[in-house]
Amino acid sequence: MLGLNNQISLTKALIPICVLIFLLAYNIIFFENKDWFGENTYQIILLLGASLSTVIGLTDKIPINHIVSKIFSSIKSITMPIVILLLVGALAGTWKVSGVIPAMVYYGLNLINPSVFLPLTLIVTAVVSLTTGSSYTTSATVGIALVAVGTAFNIAPGMTAGAVISGAYFGDKMSPLSDTTNLAPAMAGSDLYTHIKYMTLTTVPTFIITFIVFCLISLNINTSTTGDLSSMISLSDTILNDFYISPILFLVPVLVIILAYLKIRPIIALSSGIFLAVTFALIFQQNILDTIDSSKLKAIFTSVLLDTKIPTENIGIERLYNSGGMKSMLWTIKLTLSAMVFGGSMDAIGALSKITSALLKRAKNMFGLFVSTVISCLGINIAASDQYLSIVIPGKMFKNGYEKKGLAPENLSRTLEDSGTVTSALIPWNTCGAYHYGVLGVGVAEYFIYAIFNWMSPIMTLIYARFSIKIRKLK
Repeated sequence: MLGLNNQISLTKALIPICVLIFLLAYNIIFFENKDWFGENTYQIILLLGASLSTVIGLTDKIPINHIVSKIFSSIKSITMPIVILLLVGALAGTWKVSGVIPAMVYYGLNLINPSVFLPLTLIVTAVVSLTTGSSYTTSATVGIALVAVGTAFNIAPGMTAGAVISGAYFGDKMSPLSDTTNLAPAMAGSDLYTHIKYMTLTTVPTFIITFIVFCLISLNINTSTTGDLSSMISLSDTILNDFYISPILFLVPVLVIILAYLKIRPIIALSSGIFLAVTFALIFQQNILDTIDSSKLKAIFTSVLLDTKIPTENIGIERLYNSGGMKSMLWTIKLTLSAMVFGGSMDAIGALSKITSALLKRAKNMFGLFVSTVISCLGINIAASDQYLSIVIPGKMFKNGYEKKGLAPENLSRTLEDSGTVTSALIPWNTCGAYHYGVLGVGVAEYFIYAIFNWMSPIMTLIYARFSIKIRKLK
């Protein structure tokens, strides 16, 4: 076990990350359609990075059984998220055949003015996420419907997805029901409500700026790009002819939101939403089930497990009518597993802690400490591909550093959320980026620039640190 007592050099720790970034950049630049290794390009690149870090560990005499143990431990930690991903796929499939998502789109087309659609999307998703404490639930419910409505308005999917994710992560950060909102103060040594109150100082201004930008974008969308009235009427009529549309269908998402607010386990809340959606499909949407399969029971199983295609002659609504069940989540699950293999191997050879320690040593002053924390969170989000590790590892490594500088722990907890929680959705191979792509059907490259709240949050926290705005000291 000699290798476990030796600390890996910084150069060796950075090699797998540099190779990973190079391969990903090469793929993006030269293979825009991800056809370098087929549809599993990201997964293969992550596994190549994991293999490289394993070889580096072996050359430093780190036992292979230690590396394998860390990798299995990393994979084991996401067993529950994988189950939730499968349930989210089933939720999306059943909510479409039951008419829940089509009803959201129908009422959205008839009640929402395209000129205020993007700011309204931001507000709606923020409220839902605040209530549920989950950006995942927000994307998988109202997020899917809002992207469909935006597409009907001829608004670029990237714009709508950016507004959805911005609002979803505002609520995810600020809700006391959020796991990351509880995790960050626990790592930093603060308490939950002090943490939330202190976060408002950077989070609320960032959200206001995001809202203003979406208002300006909406004002500058030309009439020709917001869809003509006849096209919208055609889509609305198609939905109304094919589905039974009624406000009663909204009982399904209301049930899920209430269960989430009551802190019922996600598996129970999502399963309840699926069960009620299946019930509503059998009661209200028998015609739709007949178009999927002659056996209604088989049609239900198809919507839960496989890809569901509802025949339609309206080209503008094909994407809404073609839904995926659990099968649609397999790409995301494979990416998540590959990311955890890479993160586990990097953790096993001590690369993640070495890089974070190096950043801590370079923090010569207060501002440098904040910069190092932000870089560390971003780096681990990129390298380990996991939102929680980007909070846990820097939280552990920088806690003493903040104390030595005389800074209250809420400074660290706020910075962890501003740079760790929100940026996870901006990285395609991160579990969060992969999830939102899998659910919304919009790639990170498409929504990145419009996820204004997410990329502006670390900038805002650095501005506050640079000018010593509301930097709380230890008493």
